[in-house]
Amino acid sequence: MVGWSFGKRQQRSRLGNCRNQTTTMLKSISRAVSIASRLTNKTATASATRTVEPLVRSALCLPNSAPIRPYTRSIWMMCNNGAVSGYRPKLFSSKGALPSSCGCGGLHTEGDKAFGEFLNDEIKEEKKIQKNKTLPKMSGGWELELNGTEAKLIKSLSGEKVTVTFNVNNSIPPNVEDEPEQGQKSAENEPEIVSTPNFVVEVTKSSAKQALVFDCHFPEDEVAHGEGEEESDIFTIREVSFQPAGDTDWKETSYTLNTDSLDWALYDHLMDFLADRGVDNTFADELTELSTALEHKEYITFLEELDGFVKCN
Repeated sequence: MVGWSFGKRQQRSRLGNCRNQTTTMLKSISRAVSIASRLTNKTATASATRTVEPLVRSALCLPNSAPIRPYTRSIWMMCNNGAVSGYRPKLFSSKGALPSSCGCGGLHTEGDKAFGEFLNDEIKEEKKIQKNKTLPKMSGGWELELNGTEAKLIKSLSGEKVTVTFNVNNSIPPNVEDEPEQGQKSAENEPEIVSTPNFVVEVTKSSAKQALVFDCHFPEDEVAHGEGEEESDIFTIREVSFQPAGDTDWKETSYTLNTDSLDWALYDHLMDFLADRGVDNTFADELTELSTALEHKEYITFLEELDGFVKCN
């Protein structure tokens, strides 16, 4: 019995060892199959990715080194109607643009060139017809002060100071004469340009804190007189008011006397008041001469500055 039991034990032990070896072998085979499967899947996925990626990049018209982004239509594509070529037109090109040669970096066009040539001719013609190379002087002891297009004429009397201020901007009246018939127009028939600016007369007294201010202008039908015509006032008074002496800005709250509905006797006294202080028809004639010369001088200066601006000088 003991021998039989020992034999059975040895047999069972051998059978157990066989089962263990078989189990270990099956596990090894299963692990090898699993690894082989994963390697096969990775290879297939990588291969598929490498196969699809060029197709995607080609469809999006992107270089291989650039990141993939959604398709957008550029301004150049829209302006070029989607054409694919090596030429890309400028979006905002100027017709007739010339390269900048003066170093200013500004735009130069054929129109600028023609404009500059016109300005050169215009400046030469204006200088040719310029009557006064220097500004004419006023008689009567007036002192002239200039500030651009603004001029001041100052005269001191016994205890009084008279200041006449005018600006030549917008001082040329429009030409409303009928155009001559074709073939009759010439330089001699062209009307002479005369500057007739509005002007302000300010009379101050050393003993007063206020100044008496006259707003004057040249009526268009009173600038020139024919022979035999009765002489009348060249200029007229439009408004009269008191303003604080020395103030450059007038107060709107100060009462202003309009002469449109003024009694003629009072108006004549006001005109005589100015005449006694040197503001009369002779003064008005000389003022228009001075203003015309100043306006023409400023016009030529403007043309020269415009020519330099166009040419970037």
